[in-house]
Amino acid sequence: MGLSKFRNTLQLEGSKRFGDVGKFSNVAISGIFRGSYDGVYDLNDEDYGDKAGRSIALENSIAGLGSTVPFGEGLKLPFTFDTANHPNQGMVVLGEHLHPTDGGVAFGVPVRPCDVDSRGCINGYLDKDMDNLRFREFNDRLDFIRELYVDFDLNLDNGHILSTRLGKQQVIWGRTDLFRVLDVINPVDYSRNNIYDELEDIRIPMWILKTDYRMGATETFDDLNFQVVWNFDRFRPHDLGQCGQPNVILDAGCFFRGMNTLWEFGGTVANFANGNIATDFGPGQIGIRQAHMPSWSLSNTQIGLKMEGVLGDLGFSLNALSYRSQLPSLRGGIPAQNAFTGEVGVWPNLIAFDIYFPRITLLGGSMDYYAQDIDTVFRVEAAHSSGEEFANTINTLLYSESDVLRYVIGADKNIFIPFLNDSRAFLFSGQIFGQHILDYEREERPLGEAGIPDWEHNWTATLLIKGWWMNDRLSPQLITAHDFRAQSTVVALAVEWLYSDRLKITAGANFKLGSGARKFDDCRTCNPWDPFTAGLDGHPPGYSLGLSGFQPMGRFQSGPIGMAMEEDELQLTLRYSF
Repeated sequence: MGLSKFRNTLQLEGSKRFGDVGKFSNVAISGIFRGSYDGVYDLNDEDYGDKAGRSIALENSIAGLGSTVPFGEGLKLPFTFDTANHPNQGMVVLGEHLHPTDGGVAFGVPVRPCDVDSRGCINGYLDKDMDNLRFREFNDRLDFIRELYVDFDLNLDNGHILSTRLGKQQVIWGRTDLFRVLDVINPVDYSRNNIYDELEDIRIPMWILKTDYRMGATETFDDLNFQVVWNFDRFRPHDLGQCGQPNVILDAGCFFRGMNTLWEFGGTVANFANGNIATDFGPGQIGIRQAHMPSWSLSNTQIGLKMEGVLGDLGFSLNALSYRSQLPSLRGGIPAQNAFTGEVGVWPNLIAFDIYFPRITLLGGSMDYYAQDIDTVFRVEAAHSSGEEFANTINTLLYSESDVLRYVIGADKNIFIPFLNDSRAFLFSGQIFGQHILDYEREERPLGEAGIPDWEHNWTATLLIKGWWMNDRLSPQLITAHDFRAQSTVVALAVEWLYSDRLKITAGANFKLGSGARKFDDCRTCNPWDPFTAGLDGHPPGYSLGLSGFQPMGRFQSGPIGMAMEEDELQLTLRYSF
């Protein structure tokens, strides 16, 4: 237990209205500027700063329960690595704070900022130095300009309005909270506070042109609007957090950094050879080689279309978007060195990857309906996407493409609970999120299941209960979320106190319950370098036998809640408005 965040933020907001300017009306310019300093990297530098990490040892199950070997002293393959170039310092064992190795694979991960220790820092993707971590908005993408845009309308002769917003902004599609089904235009900074901050605060604004053709009431609809969104900014993925930060969702950033370290420098991998012997690999044999970050070009920009309308108590939208995946995809099939022969080639099912961000096509829609008889708002949102890529240990490239169906069904209702508050209703808001991978592959192998580690069908439910007292100056709330397949739950409590018109104090906590980390095929038995890596007589090359461990694939079964099972938090926020 220790300090994991000490963020100090200054945010300035302003707008200027110009009214009519030539042919344009309602001309205005608005801006939000935000800067922050997170002192945890100075106040707790032994966990998150330039003194983080230590020397490590890796599990070696063949020697018995609890047996380990120091980093660099595993089974020596003919082509191995030199600890002089890759010293045993400033590292942690992958996933050690989340689960035991328990007979599975694990390896060392450097955790110091990239200007202190550059090992595992993937160029252009996960390569934050100390100042990037402490002062995250002050970077080469000018993130201190949170939003800066101009609005203007053009009134057409037929009474319709062409309304445009141009600049750095958030474009919010959809009608639901927390789950991003249609709301995928802006990437999200999960390194700020995982999933526990409002999306308004953690979306990453982009330079976007948004134009609405507002028709108003028609013969059929009470209101009708067509929207074009052009995200012409240089591509940005989600910020999943770099290993060494307090918030690393799914622990993915640690996996990426450790895998890039293995590719660049080699390293010791726990329980690898024969499924139970700590093994030393050399550079260029396994790991992540590089990230292919899409450069700016017209073809790499992102375009979206939306039709939105109102019919009585029913609001709806139809949406279409062509965009780049904001989540990384690991594609195998890159040239690598055979650790036994020294030959460089492309080997089937070898755990050696490049990172890509594939293009995705999304089609979907949303509805909300106010049921007057029961005073309840129902919300539905659904999307079908094509082009998404998933890890897949059946495929020789260790990934495959699949269409995906996602949806959210939610309801909001105000309910009086007189014995708690006889003058103000409580807000109850519930949602259930579903995801279905339509081109799913998984099968039983001699030592376990192999294929896509994500669940073919999964659901997550949330419930928000919020109340108000003291003329709405005191507002406690309870949020719970339960991942049904991962069998993991998070409970988040918070109390907001508006001490004055300028000062708001929020105290909160979140606790995780459930099964935690899970195991899946880790490709130790994928046999890329036949016959040296064959596990059984007649073991085909590039064929996984299904031996499983927590790392690296189990994270997809655990989900963000299960992978954070050991990360309970207490939080205190003070917000003062000048």
